[in-house]
Amino acid sequence: MTDDTVAITDLLHKYYDALVRCDTALLAEVFHPEAHYFTASDGTLLHLDMPTYFPIVAGRSSPESTGEACSYHIDRIELIGPVTAVARMRSTMMHKHYDDILSLICIDGQWRIIAKVFHFDPLPSAGAR
Repeated sequence: MTDDTVAITDLLHKYYDALVRCDTALLAEVFHPEAHYFTASDGTLLHLDMPTYFPIVAGRSSPESTGEACSYHIDRIELIGPVTAVARMRSTMMHKHYDDILSLICIDGQWRIIAKVFHFDPLPSAGAR
């Protein structure tokens, strides 16, 4: 692993921890302030900037606080150039399975997520609740 790959892997661990804890301070460390968030999983485009996204996360009950079992896997990290990368992750939390494509940039030696594009599917057991 290169130093950049190690730094990105550490960032992705923080990203996952921030989501499981609904920790917007930690999210602010992993997302660039100008980052954008996209999904069309329900058939319509949802596009958020960070000032809109963070309050949504802060208003949730965190999976950590409810004791929900969560998991994640980093499928791949691809360095596109010296300051650009793409990561693909899968996770399960909030009764959904997520597939994330994360675009990353490195500014002043620090990797940050600049765009999150993802798809989600409800877990089969979520409908039985």
